[in-house]
Amino acid sequence: MKTLIALLSLFLLPVAQTQAAQSVYQSPADFVTQALGSQGKGQAKAKVFWFSAEQRQVIEEILAHDFRPLRTRYWQQGDDTVWILEEIGKEAPITVGIQVRHGQIYRTKVLIYRESRGDEVRHDFFTDQFKSATLTKDKQLDKHIDGITGATLSVRALTKLARIALYLDRQLSLQNTVSPDDT
Repeated sequence: MKTLIALLSLFLLPVAQTQAAQSVYQSPADFVTQALGSQGKGQAKAKVFWFSAEQRQVIEEILAHDFRPLRTRYWQQGDDTVWILEEIGKEAPITVGIQVRHGQIYRTKVLIYRESRGDEVRHDFFTDQFKSATLTKDKQLDKHIDGITGATLSVRALTKLARIALYLDRQLSLQNTVSPDDT
């Protein structure tokens, strides 16, 4: 009997640790509402951003791996855009909400963290570093983001997502500046 319990614990413990590793800090819907105010749900409906081949290539360069999605959802109200994006940290996706205002990051929040360690990236002391960051011409952040020991891959994932949100916001701005006479 003791042997059976020991064997079961060997097989079930990793499953329990994997399930326990997922932490939901805020739902994506609540982040959108918070970012766009109480009016956000009523006024800002989800829109769809369809990626061109060139945009997908740029995103692949930022991520340093293949990027297969054809589209992503976003929310826009005035000069604010809100993006709910995911990137793999070490082994599992990290879901992040990023609000961009006037071409710079206004708010970054880890919404769902699925890794077994490195969740320090969810704290304000880390995410506040992204405030006011913009994208340089070579698609890098214009400010240095300090890392966290033991969370290197999570830090890299959030930094990549911040760059992508700024890039997509810039692409929307470019689309909106094209006048009907230009088409």
